[in-house]
Amino acid sequence: MALGSPAEPVGAGDTGGDDPAARELHRTRPFSTGTRNVVRLAESLELSLREQNELLLAAGFAPAFPESPLDDEALRPVRQAIDTILDGHLPYPAIVVRSPCLLVAANRAFDLFIEASIPPCWSLPINLFCHAPHPDGLAPRVRNLPAWGRHITQHVRAQLARSPNPSLEALLAELEGYLPPVPDEVDVLGFAVPLELASADGDLRLITTLTSFATAADGTLAELSLEAFLPADEHTADVLRRRWG
Repeated sequence: MALGSPAEPVGAGDTGGDDPAARELHRTRPFSTGTRNVVRLAESLELSLREQNELLLAAGFAPAFPESPLDDEALRPVRQAIDTILDGHLPYPAIVVRSPCLLVAANRAFDLFIEASIPPCWSLPINLFCHAPHPDGLAPRVRNLPAWGRHITQHVRAQLARSPNPSLEALLAELEGYLPPVPDEVDVLGFAVPLELASADGDLRLITTLTSFATAADGTLAELSLEAFLPADEHTADVLRRRWG
């Protein structure tokens, strides 16, 4: 299962644009004229596949994209790919989440983020947006919480801009209530704001990368993303290798 950057949205004036995945989807799954017009509109608005199905239902059409449970046999290759990718990132932490950042899977090194957390913060389903800045979660260990926490709120704002949602608006307000003001000077690496995390082995510095399934045609798969935490200095790399290498 290939992983890569999310596909660009198909333009409103065509059925596939320059995106080969979209062209193949339209070729192999022919839509009625009405469905195709709604899908074009939804793609121009950069709606997720799940949101496109909701728009189709509201317009009186059947959903165009499957939304398989992750434990469905059809997604078995996906589960195998996820396990392989997570294991492959060891000794560095890596997780798979689904919108709006609900934990789906993690490798062993994810233990780095849950040490010293208060158990009630881990009620299921685990929303990592809530855990990271929560006073009972990761926040007390984040040395640069005002700056690093802003990447979480910015992500939620981006989701809201694409798809206004009362529950996301409430989540954003809750998250912003946890974050102190950003200081005048922010510690950066020159290209990114690292996560500066206190640990039993001293302060660690991590940078994050995000990956998604580029050609997803299933609503569940399209909502999955992989977040990997990579060492930003040699001390952090040594600690992670010693613990999970």
